[in-house]
Amino acid sequence: MFDFVHEKKRLVQIVLAVIILPFAFWGVDSYRRSGNAEAPASVNGAKITQQDFENALRQQQDRLRQMLGGNFDAAMFETPEMKRAVLDNLVAQKLLVERAKAAGLFVSDAQLAQVIQSIEAFHENGRFDKKRYEAALAGQNMSPLMFEARVRDDLLGQQMRDGYVQNGFASSSVTDNVIRLNEQQRLVSISTVPFQSFADKAKVDEADLKKYYEQNQKEFQTPEQAKVEYVTLSADSLSNKVQVTADEARQYYEAHLGDFGTPEQRQAAHILISVPLAAPQAEQDAAKSKAEKLLQQVKQNPAKFAELAKANSQDPGSAANGGDLGFFGRGMMVKPFEDAAFALKAGEISGLVKSDFGYHIIKLLAVKPSGGQPFEAVRREIENKLHQQKAADMFAELAEKFSNTVYEQSDTLKPAADLAGSKIEQSGWLVKGAGANAPWTAKMLEAVFSDEAVKNKRNTAAIEVAPNTLVAARVVEHKPAAVLALTEVRDAIRQKLLNQQALDLAIKQGETLLTQLQHGDKLTLGWSASQTITRAQRGQLDMELVRQIYQADAAKLPQYVGAKAGQNGYVLVRIDAVKEAGAIDDMKRARYAQQLRQLTGEEMFQAYLADAKKQATIKVNLPEKAAQP
Repeated sequence: MFDFVHEKKRLVQIVLAVIILPFAFWGVDSYRRSGNAEAPASVNGAKITQQDFENALRQQQDRLRQMLGGNFDAAMFETPEMKRAVLDNLVAQKLLVERAKAAGLFVSDAQLAQVIQSIEAFHENGRFDKKRYEAALAGQNMSPLMFEARVRDDLLGQQMRDGYVQNGFASSSVTDNVIRLNEQQRLVSISTVPFQSFADKAKVDEADLKKYYEQNQKEFQTPEQAKVEYVTLSADSLSNKVQVTADEARQYYEAHLGDFGTPEQRQAAHILISVPLAAPQAEQDAAKSKAEKLLQQVKQNPAKFAELAKANSQDPGSAANGGDLGFFGRGMMVKPFEDAAFALKAGEISGLVKSDFGYHIIKLLAVKPSGGQPFEAVRREIENKLHQQKAADMFAELAEKFSNTVYEQSDTLKPAADLAGSKIEQSGWLVKGAGANAPWTAKMLEAVFSDEAVKNKRNTAAIEVAPNTLVAARVVEHKPAAVLALTEVRDAIRQKLLNQQALDLAIKQGETLLTQLQHGDKLTLGWSASQTITRAQRGQLDMELVRQIYQADAAKLPQYVGAKAGQNGYVLVRIDAVKEAGAIDDMKRARYAQQLRQLTGEEMFQAYLADAKKQATIKVNLPEKAAQP
């Protein structure tokens, strides 16, 4: 059980995302909103708050921004579909946690500590660092209590999911059939009917152009655009206005001496006889009896501790190393284990120690005494921390004044810029509804293109676009949405219609050729060199074509299939040979079986979740469009 963190690696990555991706961007503009907003949803009476919902939206937004880079479009998060998907995930999580608690599942403090302490974002020099942990949470406006409650709920939900996903079923016969289907090879040749071959047969007149233009006005509409001037108030921009004195750094050091010491660490080995807390008494008695016998052997011959651990310990994470758990500090092990380990002297062996995991026999191998770091060694770290704190404090002091100034003097940004000590900057053309990176978030663009900003020529409100960052803008140039004139798009329409006609002719010709081939006609076509494909390795062929290839009767070859090749024409495929999957060895069968078990387990979990939702009282208060499934 001490390899819990290794077994939960995927969950640790999920929890890590809570820290890496901003989880609480709740800032000044949020404080200005009404605190009585209706909760977006509730599950059996338990509310999902507006804050929970917006945090989850922001978290998903930042996750996709990291994944997609320059292809990221923030506007997608304003769609009803995305909002509903995020809310559905929150509903599912709350429902899973409720079900987990009702089923008697729980997350012990030891398990919670192990997960959190394994997160590298909280490590310093390869070890969990309390200061870094607290600083990371403070940077996201979260207390340790809030974060630990969220992680505990994540772990509970994961326990419910794992109960299904890790218990999927795949019989040997089903596994073998899947292998045979997936690894059957088919030898194919390709012949294409390109649309370019029919370009000289395509004809378009002026009436065709006008008809297409009139029927597809949206295609030629330019979006609403605006140029703005804007001013930013941020903790970063204020950082050059604050100073940290040597006395302040020294005072902080002396007030937090405990934060700059190296805590005592201990290296221990153990022998674990595992038994669940809820196991029947007979099973617990048997485990204790076995542990007592091992303890007698250890006491008789302490030098054989590692040998006995390798042979008998039921902790897979340490048994192979003679039970060695490495160095650890206080708070990293379950309490009974920690208390026993820190009560021993180097070389001593404990009696039986009972924990949530079973019975332990502990041997203390070594002790690293605690030690403090001198002021000069941590001075730069302290100065940076105090500098950030002062800048954040100054931002907090100015934020309300900045917001009020933007509102009260709505015909100019100069007073707000003077207050912030920032320059008034100019944007390029901004496009309505086209999400971009900060500061032009979806919320900021919504303010820029509002009637107040465009028609009434007033400043936008001060909008929080990132933590400790407010932006206010003013429209200086505006282009309304408009439809391009036919003269501007005539050539593009002509080429599009010509290409479509040529494509239609190519498809018609391809379908005719396919019919002839399937009827046994001997045609002279240019076929490519043969290539071998499987369902999983299909080369450049699209899924629809591969589906047809594998639906074709292999009893009589060659067989012919065909399909439209996107906007390029038509593709004909000749199937020349079929090679069945080879002998199935145990390793391959085990690999496929594992994948099938995961698949069936996930299907069982989704079925369970769907049933749980049907039985629950779920209320959704999103706008009507967003509330549609």
